[in-house]
Amino acid sequence: MNVQDTKQFSFSSFWLDVEKRQLLHRNQPITLTRKALDTLGVLVSNAGRVVTREELKRLVWGDALVEEATIAQNIFTLRKTLGEREPGQNPIETIAGVGYRFTGQVQPYPSEGVPGRIGTNESRRVLLVSKVRARFLWIVPAVALALALVAALWWRYPPRPTLRIQSLAVLPFANLTGDPQQEYLADGISDALLTDVAQISGLRVISGSSAALYSQTGPDKKIPQDLHVDALVEGAVLKNGDQLAVDVRLVQAADGRTLWTSRFELSPHDLLGLNDTISRSLMRQLHSSGSEHAVAPPPSVGTGSVEAYSDYLKGRFFWNKRTSDAFVKAIAYFNHAIVLDPKYARAYAGLADTYALLGSLPNAIPRREAMPKAREAALTALQLDESLAEAHTSLAFVKMQYEWDWPGSEKEFKRALELNPNYSTAHQWYAVWLMARGNPAAALDEERQAQQADPLSMIIKTDTVQLLVYAQHCDEAIQQALRALEIDPAFLLAHIYLAEAYVGKQNYPTAIAELRKAVDISKGNTWALSDLARTYALARQKDKSQVILHDLLSGAKGREDMTLEVAKIYAALGENDQAFAWLEKAYRNRAGGLILLNPAPDFQTLHHDPRFADLDRRIGLPGPER
Repeated sequence: MNVQDTKQFSFSSFWLDVEKRQLLHRNQPITLTRKALDTLGVLVSNAGRVVTREELKRLVWGDALVEEATIAQNIFTLRKTLGEREPGQNPIETIAGVGYRFTGQVQPYPSEGVPGRIGTNESRRVLLVSKVRARFLWIVPAVALALALVAALWWRYPPRPTLRIQSLAVLPFANLTGDPQQEYLADGISDALLTDVAQISGLRVISGSSAALYSQTGPDKKIPQDLHVDALVEGAVLKNGDQLAVDVRLVQAADGRTLWTSRFELSPHDLLGLNDTISRSLMRQLHSSGSEHAVAPPPSVGTGSVEAYSDYLKGRFFWNKRTSDAFVKAIAYFNHAIVLDPKYARAYAGLADTYALLGSLPNAIPRREAMPKAREAALTALQLDESLAEAHTSLAFVKMQYEWDWPGSEKEFKRALELNPNYSTAHQWYAVWLMARGNPAAALDEERQAQQADPLSMIIKTDTVQLLVYAQHCDEAIQQALRALEIDPAFLLAHIYLAEAYVGKQNYPTAIAELRKAVDISKGNTWALSDLARTYALARQKDKSQVILHDLLSGAKGREDMTLEVAKIYAALGENDQAFAWLEKAYRNRAGGLILLNPAPDFQTLHHDPRFADLDRRIGLPGPER
């Protein structure tokens, strides 16, 4: 392979496509001027060789007049751009009075995207002919010289050991089509790939939310360490007219070295085949990496309709945004996918996931409307395809949080984890089940498994804080919350649960300060306000607590999600009759938080009251420890 004719290169954690003038770092596009990219292309294509200023002028600017300062400015921009993303590295060396040399370790790729093919059939044939014609007297010194060179190169550049891939993260693919409307396609292809590789037995696959957070970070080397994976899958989607091109790379996480890359070019009309081809190609690479994994079942998108699959991808795109408005859009896309293909099980599973979460949000659609729809969609999905872990998990969630069917929900959680041991959400929600059933040690162990599957997920990190507080491990909860806030200082639940941990240690001033911060961040979120009112009451500042309670009651009419929040304020104020009155309202509305009634610190002062035991009995809870 002639390196100078090559159009694609990788170096460190960068990917450069010279022909398309695209530079990616950790799968994220970098914006540079056209001339800066051309300059980098020339230097990388000639890595290890000094490129004179005259060559740069000719190859980048052609016959145009260009000043030395312009070249120097381009070099400065490149060094700054590369250095900001890989601190301590300066791969562009200045050769005084001559030019520049790229000193980074570059890996070129031929057009078919398969690394490691050095040389062509023609070059090998010519070499063989020349050997046959050579005189015997030249063979011995030539071989000796070759062996000496090989030994020197072995000593100077020792071969890297073959990586055994035991764990993997699939990063969200970059959308380089130039069309923001195609974001769903890039996300959808990476999500489908994640779903397929997660079925490989023995391979630990990181959940998409952690991979997404990693892909959004700058050059912080701590994030890959937090992921604890051997390799990353990166990709980019490009569009040229009606043609799609998808670049996929398998990258060693420790140093960014590219292990495999390939380009797939197909039309949008063959989108179903595109996902299948990418999945199979990656799985072959994983199987040949030396890792001992069972081969995954053949990947399948679950439908023969390109239009239905496209709508499903759009639905998942909006579902991942986790807001009320986005959930409504997701429901519309999943429903349209079902109209196009009434037997599309994954679309029903997406619908179940959406209704389950939408019915758990404050001030969203009523639970009595959302949860039955989630249940119906999950059952339909499982009738069509019993192997969908997501559908089993959503059904388990509804049975646990809404129907209070404890044996049925546990059965569904266990089946989901049997189908996909890497599914972090199943571990996360099953941990809640275990805590509700009075087994905090098992709950914390299950939550740790959720963190292993999705180590950077903020919601899992903060749920862990809540469970630690409920298990009365407040010191550990504080440390966990502070680590979560290092990743996202504005994450509301992390502030709320951190405050609950401080309350558990009776450090009321610090808890109040944390909750006031949460109220400011969220612009008056009712969960933050109700926790602040409760903490004021516990700190014997009842006048402040009652002011907040009055405001909340004024806005609580018609708000089913407010019943538990009001009940816990009354409990902290010592007004037990009012607390039980609001708990009864929560019971009638089947509030999701009731399942954690026993371990929640909010209601521990009510445990001695017979009305509490009666409420436990009706929910199916085992009763609090006294």
